[in-house]
Amino acid sequence: MKKRSLYCAAIALSLSLLIDTAGASAIGLPNYSTTPGAIDTRVTQANIGSTICVVGYTKTVRPPVSYTNSLKYQQLHSGYNVNGDMNMRNYEEDHLIPLAVGGNPTSPKNLFPQYYAGAYGARHKDRLELKMHLLVCAGSISLATAQAAFKKDWRIAYRKYVGPLP
Repeated sequence: MKKRSLYCAAIALSLSLLIDTAGASAIGLPNYSTTPGAIDTRVTQANIGSTICVVGYTKTVRPPVSYTNSLKYQQLHSGYNVNGDMNMRNYEEDHLIPLAVGGNPTSPKNLFPQYYAGAYGARHKDRLELKMHLLVCAGSISLATAQAAFKKDWRIAYRKYVGPLP
């Protein structure tokens, strides 16, 4: 009986690790085949001082809510949702590569409905976005490095630049 309990505990631990790295991790992460990220070609390393590093820059390029809500609705109804939840209030239409580091403002390849809830929800990614913006504008990392940090699993960059995920 004791061996069986240990065996069950080992299986439960293995499953929880698999779920954390495979299943549940999808909550808050984009579908990278649908949303690979897109950059704004108007923002370059040479002009960050007159674009992304200017206070209020993102307000000048952010698409209107009518555009992002329409896109979010389409994405949610085409299967880009969490467990069938299509309540638009539960999602932020997020830029995979943030506007603050030169992400494309309107490309559907750079926008996805990011779930607020869950371990990897929108508010956690926001902390990384701010950190990367500050590092680029301080000259600590390149614009290309900041953009690349979001093109794969953003949690890796979070751990490197911000710290352990909450």
